[in-house]
Amino acid sequence: MTQTPAPLHWKLVVDAGDPHAQADFWAAALHYETEDNDALIQRLLELGALPREATVEYHARLAFRDLVAVRHPDDPYDKDSGTGLGRRLLFQRVPEPKTVKNRLHLDLHPGEGRRAAEVERLTGLGASVLREVSEPSGAWVVMADPEGNEFCVH
Repeated sequence: MTQTPAPLHWKLVVDAGDPHAQADFWAAALHYETEDNDALIQRLLELGALPREATVEYHARLAFRDLVAVRHPDDPYDKDSGTGLGRRLLFQRVPEPKTVKNRLHLDLHPGEGRRAAEVERLTGLGASVLREVSEPSGAWVVMADPEGNEFCVH
């Protein structure tokens, strides 16, 4: 009898000029939590496996300078490292700015009749409206996060 393989664990990685600002935006946008990797970073520093320059203070705790993740608050996470084991977005620092349209984007579904309020909330967090779409298949608003990454609100 052939066993069905377990589903793969995954995370969506997003390039960012300022990963911590992007994490703050998306944590607020999705009602997610930023991961707390302070204990892991402290251990790595004590072992000499991580230089202090590779860290920053972020929300009154140590974080990796070039990457930070947000996770769904109900999903499991590793208490020793702070790393999420479920739905996650990881923001990694890259030197170049975004220059072309995303090949992958998030669609947010706030619920029936809540699109306008959600667009207003997200605009207040720093997103911008790019265009409103109305087609026979549905209506949605195309938005951009603070670094210009497109996403849709249905």
